[in-house]
Amino acid sequence: MKKRKSQKKDTLSLVVDDVVYTTYPNKKYQQRKPYAPLNPKIITSFMPGNIQKVFVKKGQKVKEGSELCVLEAMKMKNVILSPADGTIKRVNIQEGDIVSKNHPLVELQ
Repeated sequence: MKKRKSQKKDTLSLVVDDVVYTTYPNKKYQQRKPYAPLNPKIITSFMPGNIQKVFVKKGQKVKEGSELCVLEAMKMKNVILSPADGTIKRVNIQEGDIVSKNHPLVELQ
């Protein structure tokens, strides 16, 4: 059995059921993206697919439930609706675009 040289690393303390555990962070943990809460003004794709139709333009006013675009994924056409009233700040897609999951489609002001 080989002994590893002791390396000083920052440790993490976890509390599970009132028991404190100490561990060393691994490479995957250190390279993770920091948590960022979802911005309700940015509408993103919920799955990868093709943009079939875009119904809005920059500066257009929309109401909650207004159709923004049609996203085709797995042979199903999904109509993306506006989650709130607002004005279109930016449209990041065009008809025929292929988008990945969480791609920002439309931004509201």
